Amino acid sequence: MSRVILDRDELKREVETLRAQGKTIVFANGAFDLLHPGHVRFLKAAAQEGDVLVVGLNTDESIRKYKGPDRPVQPLSDRLEVVSALIPVDIATAFDEPTADNIIDRIRPDVHAKGLDYTLETLPEGPTLERLGIRLACVGDEKNYSSTQLIERAADAAGST
Repeated sequence: MSRVILDRDELKREVETLRAQGKTIVFANGAFDLLHPGHVRFLKAAAQEGDVLVVGLNTDESIRKYKGPDRPVQPLSDRLEVVSALIPVDIATAFDEPTADNIIDRIRPDVHAKGLDYTLETLPEGPTLERLGIRLACVGDEKNYSSTQLIERAADAAGST
């Protein structure tokens, strides 16, 4: 499968086609504002949980709501282009809601991948996963990287010159 960026309607149709072919669908989500090694490790590990990795990216507006008016650093179109170009990612899409519940309910992946800092109890989408019988896979490595920290370090470095 070639890597693609799909809207919600296209995504639903594509996932239905892939599922009919017997493929296991994995869904992962996040802002992916400034891509760093933690993101890459997470996506590689998520892809190992099934046959097709679908990655949902928060829209610019939804990121501003929880990270503040100066975020994201990169617009959604750039983030989608970068994430969809990564080898582990088969499909990238965007969602505007504060959680991924609606998109999970729409495509009903077999697996929802999140970082090691989550559990079913702490994950906002946990009740949706339980209701739909979707397996949670906590993957990647310890949270040693952060886009927010990278932005702060860059700002400090710029201020010291």
